[in-house]
Amino acid sequence: MSPTQQSEFALPDLGGRTALVTGASSGVGVEIARGLAAAGADLILPVRNREKGERALARIRADAPHADLSLRDLDLARLDTTRALAEALLAARTPVDLVVLNAGIVLLGDRERHLSADGFELHFQTNFLGHFALTTALLPLLRERRARVVVQLSLAAGASRLAWDDLQSERRYAPLRAYGASKVALGLFGYELARRTEAEGWGITVHLSHPGVVPDTGIAPAMRARDRGGMGRGLAERLGNTPARAAQPALMAAVTDAAPPCFFGPSGALHFGGPAARQRPYRRLMDPVAGARLWSVATQLLGDRAGAVRT
Repeated sequence: MSPTQQSEFALPDLGGRTALVTGASSGVGVEIARGLAAAGADLILPVRNREKGERALARIRADAPHADLSLRDLDLARLDTTRALAEALLAARTPVDLVVLNAGIVLLGDRERHLSADGFELHFQTNFLGHFALTTALLPLLRERRARVVVQLSLAAGASRLAWDDLQSERRYAPLRAYGASKVALGLFGYELARRTEAEGWGITVHLSHPGVVPDTGIAPAMRARDRGGMGRGLAERLGNTPARAAQPALMAAVTDAAPPCFFGPSGALHFGGPAARQRPYRRLMDPVAGARLWSVATQLLGDRAGAVRT
């Protein structure tokens, strides 16, 4: 890694451990993967776009030529691919020591409400439900390895709410609202997973993180299109992080020894950028009643979808 890409804290030796990172074909995700590989971890990289995935592998190998890198197929907006990946890893008893739930979409500038192939609102499935399905399917492997799960949120999770009577934005749709709600759902899931692993003795460690504002990622063009005066762009560029630095909170969550669940993010102004540090969690995401309710709703949605497919 170049000096600007190196961790601002020392990652321990991760040799002998295997990490699965979603959304690692570009942006912050590939920087998370690079950091883990440089520390000695082997990687499982599930990607939707194989071409982008191969380019990401080449970048990671440049820093960690001896890492064992496995590219897998996964489209979080298609539950069949989520199920296929989980079944393949379970059948092979693949060791999974760390899962980073990083992938996500936000369709800013597109006022049309989009559905996944499974019939769910696209932000809701890609950012939350697909990750829920993958993680819960992999629980036998995660329990066996006493693994760690890092849940990557966003600043939107602290400013958004979940409408229980409109979880998939059928009555009222706006892309940023749908995105924020999906990140709230993901955060509720993270804290509920932490509670369940403690109550049931699963041995899984759960931490949460957010990257701050990252102007140089795929979301940037849509944000710039909305920012006609350029004020938001200027603020983001002054206060935000590069993708490499924005990866640091998730990397810190991946290796911290602090008692879980902890929340990490940039420590600079407005938490847009700056060095990674432990932060005060978003209180509404820690609500145990909401967390248990969401787990139940997600389980029911996945069960209903599986039943419809079998029929």
